[in-house]
Amino acid sequence: MSTPDLNLLVTLNVLLAEGSVARAARRLRLSPSAMSRQLARLRETTGDPLLVKAGRGLVPTPRALELRERVGQLVEEAEAALRPSETLDLKQLVRTFTIRTREGFVENFGPELIARIAEQAPGVRLYFTQKLDKDSTLLRDGTIDLETGVVGDDTGPELRTQPLFRDRFIGVVRSRHPLTDGVMTPERYAAGQHILVSRRGLQKGQIDVALEELGLERRIATIVGSFSAALALVRASELIVSVPERYTGNLRVDMHSFVLPVPTSDVMISLLWHPRMDADPAHRWLRSCIRDVCAERRSERSARFEVG
Repeated sequence: MSTPDLNLLVTLNVLLAEGSVARAARRLRLSPSAMSRQLARLRETTGDPLLVKAGRGLVPTPRALELRERVGQLVEEAEAALRPSETLDLKQLVRTFTIRTREGFVENFGPELIARIAEQAPGVRLYFTQKLDKDSTLLRDGTIDLETGVVGDDTGPELRTQPLFRDRFIGVVRSRHPLTDGVMTPERYAAGQHILVSRRGLQKGQIDVALEELGLERRIATIVGSFSAALALVRASELIVSVPERYTGNLRVDMHSFVLPVPTSDVMISLLWHPRMDADPAHRWLRSCIRDVCAERRSERSARFEVG
């Protein structure tokens, strides 16, 4: 079955509205003969005469009367779809956005973001869902609108990205832990029992590599898949963990944080979305809100650090 020429809908809409080949031709800026050819194509496509002679004029057939309202609505909807977006009225916007993040983002940036959204667009609701992997399928199929994380080799190549902030890893222990006193050295640090945070269950990380270069090795007491779980264990034990500074600020309240005594690479936290959402006004507005909230906290310090 051949695909119908959808341009005929516009022609049919004008013909049914005017009830005259001549007037329809003038409205569409076509010659009478070209308009007659279009009518012939419409008759062939629909299998109906559509307009028949009645005296000196034309009258619509029952099929044409049936189509008139439907065709008019279709053409109106098509024109609206192709029309440039109107100015976004945030006060009238009603929409739910799904944002996938790793634990820590909501706790640190959620309150300011939700307050900003409520003030500017009270009809907007945010749904935060946990990021368990880096699969880009959910962004592609529209299940989620936005995602935060580190852009890597496994990030979908078509995704749009926007840097939000740079983060560094720090060490964390409970308050009144033995490491809260004295100078932090690689030897003191390596001598403790550690938690390794790895969603993939890795046995070592970049800190272990840095310690090995100094002839040191730390003991990994346990491996967990989230920063929140690691910090909960540290809060109630003598264990040590390294976590991103800014991402875990509010999760480390009343805990002791310190600069790591070995070099580690910073990470860039970015905002990710599918390119089909680039031009959506509401989506652009939400992206700007997230960027602004992260920028406002860029210079804040979440805790005091001891420089070892």
